[in-house]
Amino acid sequence: MTKTRFFLAPLAAAALLSLAACTSEAPAGAGAALPGMPKGNIAAGEQLANAKGAATGQSCIDCHGADGNAPIDASYPRLGGQFGDYLAYALRAYRDGTRDHALMSMQAQGLSDQQVADISVYFASRDSQLRSLQGAHN
Repeated sequence: MTKTRFFLAPLAAAALLSLAACTSEAPAGAGAALPGMPKGNIAAGEQLANAKGAATGQSCIDCHGADGNAPIDASYPRLGGQFGDYLAYALRAYRDGTRDHALMSMQAQGLSDQQVADISVYFASRDSQLRSLQGAHN
C-alpha cells in the first residue's frame, strides 16, 4: 500500500497542475498577461477592435460583430469569451504569415505585440457565446 501511495502522489500532483493550467480565468481577466506577451489592456483592446484597419478598411467588429459575438458570416468565428492566449496565438500567426487568411493576414500585419495582447484580452473578457461543434454534423 505504501508503494501505491508513493506512485499515485506524483500523478495526482501532475493532474492538479494540468487542470490549473487549463482554466480560462487568467486570460479573460482585466489586463491579464498572456504567455510570451506584454500585459493586455481591455480598454485599449476595445478601441482597437472598433478601429478601421489601414490595410482593409475594416475593424474586428465589422466582421466578428459586437463583442465578437455576431459574425457577419457563419464561417467567421465568434471571438467573445474565447481564450485570450488562443486569440493572441492566432493573431501572431496571421501577422507572421504562419497562418494564412486573405483578410486576417492583412489586418494583423501591422499589429505590435502590445496591440495583439490588448485585442486578445478584450475579446476574452466579453461574454461568451461559444458553442461546441460536437454533434453539429449529425
